[in-house]
Amino acid sequence: MQKRAVGPFSVNPVGLGCMNIVHVYNAPISDEATDKLLNRALDLGYDFFDTATLYGLGESERRIGKYMKKRRDEFVLASKCVLGFKDGKRTLDGRPESIIAACEASLQRLGMDEIDLYYMHRPDPRVPIEDSMGAMKQLVEEGKIKTIGLSEMDAPTLRKAAAVHPIAAMQSEYSLIARNPEIAVIEACKELGTTLVSFSPVGRGLFSQIPLDPEDYWENDLRRAGNFPRVAEPHFSENMKLVASAREIADAVGCSLPQLAIAWVLAKGEEIVTIPGTKDMAHLEDNWGAMEVELNAATVAQLDEIFAPENISGPRYSPQAQKSVTTEMYEFEM
Repeated sequence: MQKRAVGPFSVNPVGLGCMNIVHVYNAPISDEATDKLLNRALDLGYDFFDTATLYGLGESERRIGKYMKKRRDEFVLASKCVLGFKDGKRTLDGRPESIIAACEASLQRLGMDEIDLYYMHRPDPRVPIEDSMGAMKQLVEEGKIKTIGLSEMDAPTLRKAAAVHPIAAMQSEYSLIARNPEIAVIEACKELGTTLVSFSPVGRGLFSQIPLDPEDYWENDLRRAGNFPRVAEPHFSENMKLVASAREIADAVGCSLPQLAIAWVLAKGEEIVTIPGTKDMAHLEDNWGAMEVELNAATVAQLDEIFAPENISGPRYSPQAQKSVTTEMYEFEM
Protein backbone atom coordinates (compact mmCIF):
# COMPACT_ATOMS: atom_id res chain seq x y z
CA MET A 1 0.00 0.00 0.00
CA GLN A 2 1.30 3.43 -0.93
CA LYS A 3 2.19 5.99 1.68
CA ARG A 4 -0.34 8.68 2.56
CA ALA A 5 -0.01 12.34 3.45
CA VAL A 6 -0.27 13.80 6.94
CA GLY A 7 0.32 17.48 6.36
CA PRO A 8 3.75 17.73 4.69
CA PHE A 9 4.72 14.23 5.79
CA SER A 10 4.40 10.99 3.84
CA VAL A 11 3.76 7.99 6.12
CA ASN A 12 2.70 4.39 5.92
CA PRO A 13 -1.08 4.15 6.43
CA VAL A 14 -0.65 2.02 9.57
CA GLY A 15 1.10 3.82 12.40
CA LEU A 16 1.56 2.94 16.06
CA GLY A 17 -0.46 4.32 18.95
CA CYS A 18 1.79 4.46 22.01
CA MET A 19 -0.86 4.63 24.74
CA ASN A 20 -1.12 0.93 25.53
CA ILE A 21 2.48 0.54 26.63
CA VAL A 22 1.74 2.55 29.78
CA HIS A 23 -1.94 3.32 30.04
CA VAL A 24 -5.64 2.39 29.95
CA TYR A 25 -6.08 -1.30 29.03
CA ASN A 26 -3.32 -3.36 30.61
CA ALA A 27 -0.55 -3.12 33.16
CA PRO A 28 2.38 -1.09 31.75
CA ILE A 29 5.06 -3.15 30.06
CA SER A 30 8.66 -2.94 31.22
CA ASP A 31 11.24 -0.53 29.87
CA GLU A 32 13.05 -3.44 28.25
CA ALA A 33 9.86 -4.63 26.52
CA THR A 34 9.14 -1.07 25.38
CA ASP A 35 12.61 -0.79 23.86
CA LYS A 36 12.11 -4.04 21.92
CA LEU A 37 8.59 -3.13 20.78
CA LEU A 38 9.41 0.36 19.53
CA ASN A 39 12.57 -0.65 17.74
CA ARG A 40 10.88 -3.68 16.19
CA ALA A 41 8.20 -1.31 14.91
CA LEU A 42 10.87 0.84 13.27
CA ASP A 43 12.52 -2.25 11.78
CA LEU A 44 9.19 -3.35 10.28
CA GLY A 45 8.72 0.06 8.69
CA TYR A 46 6.37 1.86 11.05
CA ASP A 47 7.09 5.55 10.54
CA PHE A 48 4.22 7.33 12.33
CA PHE A 49 4.15 7.17 16.13
CA ASP A 50 1.48 8.72 18.29
CA THR A 51 1.76 9.64 21.97
CA ALA A 52 0.39 12.29 24.34
CA THR A 53 1.15 14.16 27.52
CA LEU A 54 -1.59 12.19 29.27
CA TYR A 55 -0.36 8.68 28.43
CA GLY A 56 1.12 7.32 31.62
CA LEU A 57 1.29 10.91 32.92
CA GLY A 58 4.19 11.62 30.58
CA GLU A 59 5.78 8.17 30.74
CA SER A 60 4.97 7.30 27.11
CA GLU A 61 6.80 10.41 25.93
CA ARG A 62 9.76 9.65 28.17
CA ARG A 63 10.08 6.12 26.81
CA ILE A 64 9.83 7.25 23.20
CA GLY A 65 12.56 9.78 23.83
CA LYS A 66 14.71 7.21 25.58
CA TYR A 67 14.42 4.36 23.10
CA MET A 68 13.84 6.10 19.75
CA LYS A 69 15.84 9.30 19.89
CA LYS A 70 18.83 7.73 18.14
CA ARG A 71 16.58 6.83 15.18
CA ARG A 72 14.76 10.17 15.07
CA ASP A 73 15.07 10.61 11.32
CA GLU A 74 13.14 7.38 10.68
CA PHE A 75 9.70 8.46 11.90
CA VAL A 76 7.10 11.18 12.21
CA LEU A 77 6.19 11.87 15.85
CA ALA A 78 2.84 13.11 17.11
CA SER A 79 2.02 14.17 20.64
CA LYS A 80 -0.83 16.03 22.32
CA CYS A 81 -1.64 18.75 24.83
CA VAL A 82 -4.69 20.19 26.67
CA LEU A 83 -5.40 16.86 28.38
CA GLY A 84 -2.60 16.75 30.89
CA PHE A 85 -1.90 16.12 34.53
CA LYS A 86 -1.08 17.95 37.73
CA ASP A 87 -0.16 16.34 41.04
CA GLY A 88 -0.93 12.95 39.50
CA LYS A 89 -4.45 13.94 38.44
CA ARG A 90 -5.88 14.43 34.97
CA THR A 91 -6.46 18.04 33.89
CA LEU A 92 -8.13 19.81 30.95
CA ASP A 93 -6.56 23.15 30.09
CA GLY A 94 -6.65 24.82 26.68
CA ARG A 95 -5.50 28.26 27.78
CA PRO A 96 -2.74 29.61 25.52
CA GLU A 97 -0.18 29.84 28.30
CA SER A 98 -0.93 26.26 29.36
CA ILE A 99 -0.50 24.95 25.83
CA ILE A 100 2.89 26.66 25.56
CA ALA A 101 3.97 25.21 28.91
CA ALA A 102 2.70 21.73 28.00
CA CYS A 103 4.72 21.72 24.79
CA GLU A 104 7.87 22.73 26.63
CA ALA A 105 7.31 19.89 29.12
CA SER A 106 6.71 17.37 26.32
CA LEU A 107 9.89 18.41 24.53
CA GLN A 108 11.82 17.99 27.76
CA ARG A 109 10.41 14.51 28.38
CA LEU A 110 11.10 13.50 24.78
CA GLY A 111 14.57 15.00 24.81
CA MET A 112 13.84 16.54 21.43
CA ASP A 113 13.81 20.04 19.96
CA GLU A 114 10.67 19.73 17.84
CA ILE A 115 7.46 17.70 17.57
CA ASP A 116 6.27 16.90 14.05
CA LEU A 117 2.52 16.93 14.75
CA TYR A 118 1.07 18.45 17.92
CA TYR A 119 -2.61 17.93 18.69
CA MET A 120 -5.09 19.57 20.96
CA HIS A 121 -6.14 16.31 22.63
CA ARG A 122 -9.62 17.59 23.52
CA PRO A 123 -11.53 20.88 23.26
CA ASP A 124 -11.61 23.02 26.38
CA PRO A 125 -15.16 24.42 26.57
CA ARG A 126 -13.92 27.32 28.70
CA VAL A 127 -11.52 28.59 26.02
CA PRO A 128 -12.46 29.67 22.47
CA ILE A 129 -10.78 27.41 19.93
CA GLU A 130 -9.34 30.49 18.23
CA ASP A 131 -7.47 31.42 21.43
CA SER A 132 -6.02 27.95 21.84
CA MET A 133 -5.06 27.89 18.17
CA GLY A 134 -3.22 31.17 18.61
CA ALA A 135 -0.84 29.38 20.98
CA MET A 136 -0.49 26.42 18.65
CA LYS A 137 0.35 28.77 15.79
CA GLN A 138 2.93 30.48 17.99
CA LEU A 139 4.60 27.11 18.63
CA VAL A 140 4.87 26.56 14.87
CA GLU A 141 6.38 30.01 14.39
CA GLU A 142 8.90 29.32 17.17
CA GLY A 143 9.95 26.04 15.53
CA LYS A 144 8.83 23.86 18.45
CA ILE A 145 6.20 22.01 16.43
CA LYS A 146 5.93 21.53 12.69
CA THR A 147 2.19 21.00 12.23
CA ILE A 148 -1.06 21.24 14.20
CA GLY A 149 -3.76 18.65 14.83
CA LEU A 150 -7.06 18.36 16.66
CA SER A 151 -8.59 15.34 18.36
CA GLU A 152 -12.21 14.28 18.97
CA MET A 153 -13.73 17.56 17.76
CA ASP A 154 -16.61 18.29 15.42
CA ALA A 155 -16.56 19.69 11.90
CA PRO A 156 -17.48 23.29 12.86
CA THR A 157 -14.61 23.40 15.36
CA LEU A 158 -12.24 22.06 12.71
CA ARG A 159 -13.27 24.84 10.34
CA LYS A 160 -12.85 27.52 13.03
CA ALA A 161 -9.40 26.20 13.88
CA ALA A 162 -8.37 25.99 10.23
CA ALA A 163 -9.26 29.66 9.80
CA VAL A 164 -6.41 30.43 12.22
CA HIS A 165 -3.86 27.94 10.88
CA PRO A 166 -3.97 24.88 8.59
CA ILE A 167 -4.85 21.68 10.44
CA ALA A 168 -2.74 18.73 9.32
CA ALA A 169 -4.76 16.04 11.07
CA MET A 170 -7.98 15.37 12.91
CA GLN A 171 -7.72 12.35 15.19
CA SER A 172 -10.98 10.57 15.94
CA GLU A 173 -12.13 7.14 16.96
CA TYR A 174 -13.06 5.47 13.68
CA SER A 175 -13.74 1.78 13.31
CA LEU A 176 -16.44 -0.66 12.34
CA ILE A 177 -18.13 0.02 15.69
CA ALA A 178 -17.50 3.78 15.83
CA ARG A 179 -18.38 5.51 12.56
CA ASN A 180 -19.19 9.00 13.85
CA PRO A 181 -16.61 10.76 11.61
CA GLU A 182 -18.80 9.77 8.67
CA ILE A 183 -21.47 12.22 9.87
CA ALA A 184 -19.45 15.34 9.00
CA VAL A 185 -15.77 15.22 9.97
CA ILE A 186 -14.52 13.16 7.04
CA GLU A 187 -16.09 15.55 4.56
CA ALA A 188 -14.67 18.55 6.43
CA CYS A 189 -11.23 16.91 6.33
CA LYS A 190 -11.51 16.45 2.56
CA GLU A 191 -12.58 20.07 2.16
CA LEU A 192 -9.65 21.42 4.20
CA GLY A 193 -6.90 19.00 3.17
CA THR A 194 -6.79 17.54 6.66
CA THR A 195 -5.92 13.88 7.24
CA LEU A 196 -8.26 11.82 9.40
CA VAL A 197 -6.18 9.82 11.87
CA SER A 198 -8.26 6.88 13.06
CA PHE A 199 -7.57 5.60 16.56
CA SER A 200 -8.87 2.31 18.02
CA PRO A 201 -9.47 0.73 14.58
CA VAL A 202 -9.64 -2.69 16.26
CA GLY A 203 -12.61 -1.52 18.32
CA ARG A 204 -10.78 -1.32 21.67
CA GLY A 205 -9.99 -5.02 21.25
CA LEU A 206 -13.45 -6.14 20.11
CA PHE A 207 -11.90 -7.35 16.84
CA SER A 208 -9.04 -9.22 18.51
CA GLN A 209 -8.10 -12.50 16.85
CA ILE A 210 -8.52 -14.27 20.20
CA PRO A 211 -12.00 -13.27 21.38
CA LEU A 212 -12.16 -10.83 24.26
CA ASP A 213 -13.69 -11.79 27.60
CA PRO A 214 -14.61 -8.86 29.87
CA GLU A 215 -13.98 -11.12 32.85
CA ASP A 216 -10.30 -11.14 31.88
CA TYR A 217 -9.87 -7.34 31.77
CA TRP A 218 -7.04 -6.08 33.96
CA GLU A 219 -8.26 -4.72 37.30
CA ASN A 220 -7.50 -1.11 36.29
CA ASP A 221 -8.66 -1.50 32.68
CA LEU A 222 -10.87 1.44 31.71
CA ARG A 223 -13.07 -0.99 29.79
CA ARG A 224 -13.86 -2.64 33.12
CA ALA A 225 -14.55 0.79 34.63
CA GLY A 226 -17.34 1.43 32.13
CA ASN A 227 -15.70 4.20 30.12
CA PHE A 228 -16.35 2.34 26.85
CA PRO A 229 -19.77 0.66 27.16
CA ARG A 230 -19.62 -1.15 23.81
CA VAL A 231 -16.91 -3.47 25.11
CA ALA A 232 -18.57 -4.13 28.46
CA GLU A 233 -21.75 -5.98 29.37
CA PRO A 234 -24.60 -5.85 28.60
CA HIS A 235 -23.52 -4.46 25.21
CA PHE A 236 -20.44 -6.60 24.70
CA SER A 237 -22.35 -9.81 24.02
CA GLU A 238 -24.65 -8.09 21.54
CA ASN A 239 -21.74 -6.59 19.62
CA MET A 240 -19.89 -9.89 19.55
CA LYS A 241 -22.77 -11.30 17.49
CA LEU A 242 -21.81 -8.83 14.77
CA VAL A 243 -18.12 -9.61 15.21
CA ALA A 244 -18.85 -13.27 14.47
CA SER A 245 -19.96 -12.23 10.97
CA ALA A 246 -16.77 -10.20 10.52
CA ARG A 247 -14.71 -13.20 11.55
CA GLU A 248 -16.33 -15.25 8.77
CA ILE A 249 -15.50 -12.50 6.28
CA ALA A 250 -11.88 -12.37 7.48
CA ASP A 251 -11.59 -16.13 6.97
CA ALA A 252 -12.97 -15.77 3.44
CA VAL A 253 -10.59 -12.90 2.64
CA GLY A 254 -7.65 -14.82 4.12
CA CYS A 255 -6.61 -12.39 6.83
CA SER A 256 -6.84 -12.06 10.58
CA LEU A 257 -9.83 -10.35 12.18
CA PRO A 258 -7.76 -7.32 13.32
CA GLN A 259 -6.35 -6.98 9.80
CA LEU A 260 -9.88 -6.95 8.39
CA ALA A 261 -10.93 -4.19 10.78
CA ILE A 262 -7.86 -2.09 9.95
CA ALA A 263 -8.16 -2.73 6.20
CA TRP A 264 -11.79 -1.56 6.29
CA VAL A 265 -10.73 1.76 7.82
CA LEU A 266 -8.03 2.26 5.21
CA ALA A 267 -10.46 1.38 2.41
CA LYS A 268 -12.75 4.26 3.41
CA GLY A 269 -10.52 6.92 1.85
CA GLU A 270 -7.02 7.93 0.81
CA GLU A 271 -7.18 10.80 3.32
CA ILE A 272 -7.26 8.32 6.24
CA VAL A 273 -4.42 6.75 8.21
CA THR A 274 -4.79 4.68 11.36
CA ILE A 275 -2.81 4.10 14.55
CA PRO A 276 -3.69 0.79 16.22
CA GLY A 277 -2.09 0.61 19.62
CA THR A 278 -0.50 -2.46 21.13
CA LYS A 279 2.06 -3.61 23.65
CA ASP A 280 2.26 -7.08 22.09
CA MET A 281 4.92 -7.96 19.52
CA ALA A 282 2.72 -10.45 17.64
CA HIS A 283 -0.08 -7.90 17.40
CA LEU A 284 2.40 -5.28 16.20
CA GLU A 285 3.42 -7.53 13.32
CA ASP A 286 -0.13 -8.60 12.52
CA ASN A 287 -1.37 -4.99 12.40
CA TRP A 288 1.43 -4.11 10.02
CA GLY A 289 0.26 -6.88 7.70
CA ALA A 290 -3.13 -5.20 7.32
CA MET A 291 -1.64 -3.04 4.57
CA GLU A 292 -1.35 -6.17 2.41
CA VAL A 293 -5.08 -6.84 2.68
CA GLU A 294 -7.11 -5.57 -0.27
CA LEU A 295 -10.86 -5.41 0.27
CA ASN A 296 -13.06 -5.19 -2.80
CA ALA A 297 -16.03 -2.84 -2.92
CA ALA A 298 -18.49 -5.65 -2.26
CA THR A 299 -16.72 -6.68 0.96
CA VAL A 300 -16.53 -3.08 2.17
CA ALA A 301 -20.24 -2.66 1.47
CA GLN A 302 -21.02 -5.91 3.30
CA LEU A 303 -19.14 -4.73 6.36
CA ASP A 304 -20.81 -1.33 6.12
CA GLU A 305 -24.19 -3.03 6.26
CA ILE A 306 -23.38 -5.41 9.12
CA PHE A 307 -21.86 -2.64 11.20
CA ALA A 308 -24.33 0.10 10.35
CA PRO A 309 -24.18 2.57 13.25
CA GLU A 310 -27.73 1.77 14.35
CA ASN A 311 -26.77 -1.91 14.72
CA ILE A 312 -24.13 -1.25 17.36
CA SER A 313 -25.23 -1.84 20.95
CA GLY A 314 -24.42 0.79 23.56
CA PRO A 315 -22.99 4.32 23.55
CA ARG A 316 -19.43 5.01 22.44
CA TYR A 317 -18.44 6.65 25.72
CA SER A 318 -19.77 6.85 29.26
CA PRO A 319 -21.79 10.03 29.92
CA GLN A 320 -18.83 11.64 31.66
CA ALA A 321 -16.39 10.81 28.87
CA GLN A 322 -18.86 11.97 26.22
CA LYS A 323 -18.86 15.44 27.80
CA SER A 324 -15.16 15.80 26.96
CA VAL A 325 -15.60 15.53 23.17
CA THR A 326 -17.58 17.38 20.51
CA THR A 327 -17.50 14.76 17.77
CA GLU A 328 -20.88 14.55 16.07
CA MET A 329 -23.34 11.93 17.30
CA TYR A 330 -26.12 10.07 15.51
CA GLU A 331 -29.64 10.98 16.58
CA PHE A 332 -30.20 7.56 18.13
CA GLU A 333 -27.13 8.07 20.34
CA MET A 334 -28.48 11.23 21.96
